[in-house]
Amino acid sequence: MTKTSRSFGHVETWVFDLDNTLYPHHVNLWQQVDARIGEFVSNWLKISPEEARRLQKDYYLRYGTTMRGMMTEHGVQADDYLAYVHRIDHSPLQPNPAMGAAIAKLPGRKLILTNGSVDHVDAVLGRLGISNHFDGVFDIVAADLEPKPAPQTYQKFLRLHDVDPARAAMFEDLARNLVVPHELGMTTVLVVPDGSQEVVRETWELEGRDAAYVDHVTDDLTGFLQRLKP
Repeated sequence: MTKTSRSFGHVETWVFDLDNTLYPHHVNLWQQVDARIGEFVSNWLKISPEEARRLQKDYYLRYGTTMRGMMTEHGVQADDYLAYVHRIDHSPLQPNPAMGAAIAKLPGRKLILTNGSVDHVDAVLGRLGISNHFDGVFDIVAADLEPKPAPQTYQKFLRLHDVDPARAAMFEDLARNLVVPHELGMTTVLVVPDGSQEVVRETWELEGRDAAYVDHVTDDLTGFLQRLKP
């Protein structure tokens, strides 16, 4: 499953989202985080789980993360929120040496750009067995709590890690998070669910495969990286 526009021969920095990108969507690890977010919203606002779910998804869509909505609308502290929602069972993740080998062969630096926390990144990469293949992590704290797809978040990332976007590629599972990278000159790759597996996603999260700002689409990141000839 590929569509081709910008290529990879010039790429010297490889930027990866974390959740539902470096591990398969059908693992549904994010479903655990999603449930914890709903619990946090319900407990904090003392509302029913049903109302919390509605508010959670509204903030996610409008603010980029539910956390940002809760901070803006209700004064939630980021540390409290992040500690609660990332307290999950990472055991469904299995080591992926094939992905590790494919990432290791890519020329240049490999970085993580995520709306999650460093602790969550460490847990996920550790379970996958690919921690030593990455040169840096830019998390929601480094972004001053401004999540993707905010343009300023990408600019902070580029400055902090001295990345030339014209010589970089971005891998993401949400098409809307590729709009700004593409505008900046990055080669963009949308990682979509394996069609043979059931996944839990919002309708808008599955959109954008045919968008002009998406250069490549794959439902098999490891295979995609193995086939690259940068």
